[in-house]
Amino acid sequence: MGRGLMKYKGIKPVLAIMAGLTLIQTIAIILQAKWLAEVISALFAGAKLQEQAGGVGLFLLAFMARQGSGLLMQKTAYRFAEVTGQSLRKQVLTKLFELGPRFAGQEGTGNLVTLVLEGVTKFRNYLELFLPRMLATGITPALVWLYVFTLNKTSAVILLVTLPILIIFMILIGLAARKQTERQLKTYRTLSNHFVDSLRGLETLKFLGRSKNHIDSIDRVSDSYRSATMRTLRVAFLSSFALDFFTMLSVASVAVSLGLPLVKGQIELLPALTVLILAPEYFLPVRMVGADFHATLDGKEAGEAMEAIIASAEKEAAKAAPVPAGADMKWTPQSTLMLRGVGMTHEAERDSADGAGDREKADIAGITEEAGGSETRPSLDSVDLEIGGMRKIGVIGESGAGKSTLIDVLGGFLRPTAGSIELNGTVLGDLSPEDWRKQITYIPQKPYIFSGSLADNISFNKPDASPGDVKAAAEAAGLGALIASLPGGLDEPIGGGGRPLSGGQEQRVALARALLSERPVILLDEPTAHLDIETEYELKETMLPLFAGKLVILATHRLHWMRDMDEIVVMDQGRVAETGTHKELMARHGAYYQLAALQREGLR
Repeated sequence: MGRGLMKYKGIKPVLAIMAGLTLIQTIAIILQAKWLAEVISALFAGAKLQEQAGGVGLFLLAFMARQGSGLLMQKTAYRFAEVTGQSLRKQVLTKLFELGPRFAGQEGTGNLVTLVLEGVTKFRNYLELFLPRMLATGITPALVWLYVFTLNKTSAVILLVTLPILIIFMILIGLAARKQTERQLKTYRTLSNHFVDSLRGLETLKFLGRSKNHIDSIDRVSDSYRSATMRTLRVAFLSSFALDFFTMLSVASVAVSLGLPLVKGQIELLPALTVLILAPEYFLPVRMVGADFHATLDGKEAGEAMEAIIASAEKEAAKAAPVPAGADMKWTPQSTLMLRGVGMTHEAERDSADGAGDREKADIAGITEEAGGSETRPSLDSVDLEIGGMRKIGVIGESGAGKSTLIDVLGGFLRPTAGSIELNGTVLGDLSPEDWRKQITYIPQKPYIFSGSLADNISFNKPDASPGDVKAAAEAAGLGALIASLPGGLDEPIGGGGRPLSGGQEQRVALARALLSERPVILLDEPTAHLDIETEYELKETMLPLFAGKLVILATHRLHWMRDMDEIVVMDQGRVAETGTHKELMARHGAYYQLAALQREGLR
């Protein structure tokens, strides 16, 4: 991460300012030691204290210059760290939206939320401490050594020999600390994901009578994090001890080399005392780097993880074909979207979902329905599809048929490995362009509820929405009864630390977000898969009227939705088996009829 610091905006002028302040601070350190040694030497020679008022004043002036320059360095580093941290958080959030829900599922929601919230704070702390320490380590020891060399060459040689030894030990211990910190960060991510999953599944665990048994799982994950933290602290304490020990040993060596000649009268007190005062200052920057290294290593790791996410998104963006000039990406009632021979392999899905960072590689079969089939069969196989206007389109099929993959391709979260896509007459390589994504609202199986007020959650896609618009969207989504029951109404905290919502209420919040954003395209990927059938039918009655005037593409395996769709796309082993309305498909007695027979739905 240290090598990558120069790419951050504004880093060069900040480093120039801090380098100048470090130079001033170093000169102040040397003058401070010189004038203090002169005062003490004069007093030792029998001079009166009143006669040393000028020397004491100069010492205090140097002391104030040292502290003042240090304070300015801290403020400069703080401002830069604050601005850079905010910029990095914004970039990561933008890239996460570009990478889409598949990446979030692979990384773990808890991990990503923790990284964006706490990771940015830790990274700011890393920048704030690391930059001044880095410059001080490069400037202060060199200037102090040059001044010591002019006073006593023997002491300068001792300092020159001992500093590399100190640095070598610091590097060795730092490598061990890095390894432990990486393990700690990995267990922390696991703990974050486990905590979020536990909160989400608490009602299910209670219903199944497994809530008490889940305590053992929580204990194991928590104990793993505790053990990793204790190992990291042991290494940190060992590092501090080693740095202090070798620094003390080096200063003692300098003191001995000065003491014997001083007793024999071979050196005067003033230069000897000046060197002795400067010896700890020579090692101080290295000691501070060692001490702060452990305090900021987690911030450094968090920064690397966020940079890896950004790099992953940029790598995916680089694969995208350029959008032709003048392409019309706006969706209107007259718009058309055509998929011609679109294909997607399982390997491409994994490459897209794997993303960045040091995480365990998981098979997509454990995350989405699409990996249910054979590895040799593509997720999408020569899909031809024409979509136009503002309609309700249902995508139906068995698990592993390719429904979610098709939704991800239409949302621009996956880039097809074969075929082409034509939007409003313009041939595109994929649907990842930002102008297309800005028109899409994506509603997954389990929408994320942020820790904040109900109004904040609803206005997530449109933060500048008026309270009246938020309330109207909430009531249209069927949240009126919930709002009336909450003491704080729309201002009631929900999510982590707030009022828990049922699965149906969470889906209504997601629907209110979609309504408030006023985007013309809504993609739904199994939005009611985790709900009981009564709640699903209740939510369905609310959702269907709100789909009017929009292009709605609903992927589900429950056929009762299909009667209300304007068109049905039946997926089978990655292919489009047939398309048509409910009545047309039932009359054909094809793949759709077989699905209906298996579910015993729609046969009348």
